[in-house]
Amino acid sequence: MKKYIVFLFLVLLFIVGCTEKTPEISQAYERKELVLAIGGEPEGFDPTTGWGRYGSPLFQSTLLSRDQDLQITTDLATAYEVSDDGLIWTITLRKDAKFSDGNDVTIKDVMFTFNQAKHSQSIVDLTNLAEMKEIDTYTIEFHLKKPQSTFVTVLQTLGIVPAHLYDETYAEEPIGSGPYTFVEWRKGEQLIVERNPYYYGKKPEFERLVFLFAEEDQALAQAKAGLIDVLSLPISYAQTEITGMKRLSLQSVDNRGVMLPTTAPYVNEKNEEIGNVVTQDIAIRQAMNYAVDRQAMVDGILNGEGTEAYSSVDQLPWGTDEARIEHDVTKAHTIMNKAGWDKKADGIYEKDGVRASFTLYYPSGDQMRQSLSLVFADQMNQFGIEVKTASESWNELDKLMHANPVMMGWGSHDPIELYYLFGSEMKGIDYYNSNYYENEVVDEYLTKAIHATSDVEANQYWQSIQWDGNTGVSAKGDAPWVWLVNLNHIYYINEEIDIGQQKIQPHGHGWPITDFITEWHDSSDKKK
Repeated sequence: MKKYIVFLFLVLLFIVGCTEKTPEISQAYERKELVLAIGGEPEGFDPTTGWGRYGSPLFQSTLLSRDQDLQITTDLATAYEVSDDGLIWTITLRKDAKFSDGNDVTIKDVMFTFNQAKHSQSIVDLTNLAEMKEIDTYTIEFHLKKPQSTFVTVLQTLGIVPAHLYDETYAEEPIGSGPYTFVEWRKGEQLIVERNPYYYGKKPEFERLVFLFAEEDQALAQAKAGLIDVLSLPISYAQTEITGMKRLSLQSVDNRGVMLPTTAPYVNEKNEEIGNVVTQDIAIRQAMNYAVDRQAMVDGILNGEGTEAYSSVDQLPWGTDEARIEHDVTKAHTIMNKAGWDKKADGIYEKDGVRASFTLYYPSGDQMRQSLSLVFADQMNQFGIEVKTASESWNELDKLMHANPVMMGWGSHDPIELYYLFGSEMKGIDYYNSNYYENEVVDEYLTKAIHATSDVEANQYWQSIQWDGNTGVSAKGDAPWVWLVNLNHIYYINEEIDIGQQKIQPHGHGWPITDFITEWHDSSDKKK
């Protein structure tokens, strides 16, 4: 009996000892999972139809990549070369890359991916790709029909898919060689991914990521309850305080501006109304650019969470400070007067019986664009150009946008967007060049930029389309847009998580934050 009592006493001492060590164990705790609510739910995860163009493909790897300064770096490739004539791009593939099923990533997978993307007739434009040649086990040549400087963007955005597994279900159950592997997708609810054990790059610190697809208010409530680690919110929520989370404001090229029809009114062969009797006048377009107070919009509407916009490519390597102008109402009036516009008794300009008046449309339900439209209208009305505002669905805007100013937004890490917005060949295609802008000199610069054989040469031409000293698409030139603001992207991050340096964000708030997911780490004292 005494031995039994002694045994129980020793067991009790052991339990107490373990209990006293519990705090030490908790100090060694390492976070394994992150919960993210960063925006809209993708339609699928197939790179050959566009997944990954605005943010990391996550499941897949790309041949090249862009670093935080938007400089091209390697990923699946170890090196690349471009022939002097710009027609042949040679890629050397790394030897240690595997898909998450354990199979090697090969040249055949690369060729399969590009062929699939070319024939999918999606947003991935490979019409200039003539053929691909397998030089050896780890070397491939891409032969282009014409030199194309923007082909480098395809190489750094098109995720490589496995030829042996790709089928009609791939978009919903992706397999790739990226840092994370697909686990489960509950549509309308969440996406679960786990660390890819075969990933060749830097091992992600977090084993599991859960992406929640929730409305903003719901996601905010969950974050306040401590259930979310990374949260994206619109600027209207930027002053929110969330215990245990730090606010991160990232600069972007996610711009908003007023698209202005540049031609005289007419009806085209599709029976579409084109052009606007007021905004066809370059004096009207230039004057509004000088009269608008962009900083007032940044301060008032964005609460300081943004920057003034003067182009669709501000702060990008192919942008230029030559597009910038000073807010100058006096100059705006001078432009109007020299062009023959006279201000009438009601304070609105008129010329040859045409009243300086138009309706500015914005998409229904977009609070930011509504606010910008109302403030823009107020500023212009005070200046002497009557601007009325109206909201419409995008279906209706499709019919209105060629003949009426519309509050739009762009912003990409691909300079080809400049061609889409201002190339005469793109007039009226989808939302591209909606204002039917055309300038032969700009077209020539665009062609030279696309067919340049180096980034340095291409960027000179991209910049020249803004302003070459005589003409261009900026406010100093044809002014087909009144660019207003670039929106900051607002995130709330668990204060114990460090996501490192980020690059300037593109249009589309959310997924781009995952670009450098392998750099994310737990910076708390709990991690040892």
